[in-house]
Amino acid sequence: MSAAGYELEAEPEQADVVVVNTCGFIDSAKEESIEAILRAVRLKAGGRARSVVVAGCLSQRYSAELEREIPEVDAFVGVGRAAELPNAIERALAGSRVIDSRPPGMSWPQNGGRIRSTPPWMAYLKVADGCDNRCSYCAIPDIRGGFRSRPPELVLAEAERMAAEGVLEVNLVGQDITRYGEDIDGWSLARLVRELAKIDGLRWIRLLYCYPTRITDELIELVAAEHKVCKYLDIPFQHGDDRMLAAMNRRGSRREYLELVRKIRDACPDAALRTSLIVGIPGEGRREFENLLSFIKEIEFDRIGAFKYSAEDGTPAAEMPDQVAQRTAGHRYDRLMQLAQKISTERNRRMLGRELDVLVESPSSGRSYREAPEVDGTVALVGGAARPGEMVRAKVVQAVVYDLVAELV
Repeated sequence: MSAAGYELEAEPEQADVVVVNTCGFIDSAKEESIEAILRAVRLKAGGRARSVVVAGCLSQRYSAELEREIPEVDAFVGVGRAAELPNAIERALAGSRVIDSRPPGMSWPQNGGRIRSTPPWMAYLKVADGCDNRCSYCAIPDIRGGFRSRPPELVLAEAERMAAEGVLEVNLVGQDITRYGEDIDGWSLARLVRELAKIDGLRWIRLLYCYPTRITDELIELVAAEHKVCKYLDIPFQHGDDRMLAAMNRRGSRREYLELVRKIRDACPDAALRTSLIVGIPGEGRREFENLLSFIKEIEFDRIGAFKYSAEDGTPAAEMPDQVAQRTAGHRYDRLMQLAQKISTERNRRMLGRELDVLVESPSSGRSYREAPEVDGTVALVGGAARPGEMVRAKVVQAVVYDLVAELV
């Protein structure tokens, strides 16, 4: 953007052009995106902004509806068009209305220079985009297109820049990072992680969103052996009942999932496991839900992100019979989260007396390898003050549902 002559402004109220980057995945995200668009439109109506640009998934998926319902928006730009934003802004400022919701492009920006809104010591590193899994409840393949790995030279170059800027923790993200390299000869996620681990300055490499049936023995061994790789895996199992997994078009079975977790914990007993689960999938009855609860008890996840099923336009699950009532899904969600909190507390208590490296995020708190940014708990630091952005050693003295309390060593 700076190369095109634009300066970034953190506060929308101070900007000439407000760009709203949207999500169109689930109802709550859509509602949040719409609210953000309407706030931007009010800034324009009040004379504080000259133009409003809507980008991202919601723009890709619903550009026609948004164009009709919110005529005050000057430009709609879909997925994978970040490089074209300056041109869209220029045209919008000149009085043209821009609608660009072409299918997501397969190319990657060559400079890799993206704006980071994260703290200077932590960053998300995108390694892939799109998805071919076609889960029955999910619209991501229709929104973001098919799976494509980001070229390794671009990933590694961006990671080098991050390390030079002081980033200590990189979190690898994509709709399915475990497929990385399938479309690039000679590459895999394991090879990419090994190359990232060679970069001076990086302290932690965290793997987020690993499809369960694509976690290889090689990757498990790498997580266990490479000291820069956080002993933390985010594996979205989504359910623990075989009939529901089939209805969701998820690969693998309960038995295979349990065997995977056994392998991980045999190789790396201290590994923290996070998963995401959905309750209320069409056809989920009492027996299927109880199977999900027993699956959770058997694995004892450290972290769980649970969601109530949301019918997404154009997905097979939205057309399935036996839709579960929202009230029922809500009760199941509450029961699941009560169980998850109990197990999380027990897992945290096992850390009492342990010393951990903690990445400080405020003078009184930070995160260990067991806490991913923004979605997990924190480590409260006592016995002194620490500087944000440094790594400290701390001994765990108290454990609660999601958080730890640790004394600086």
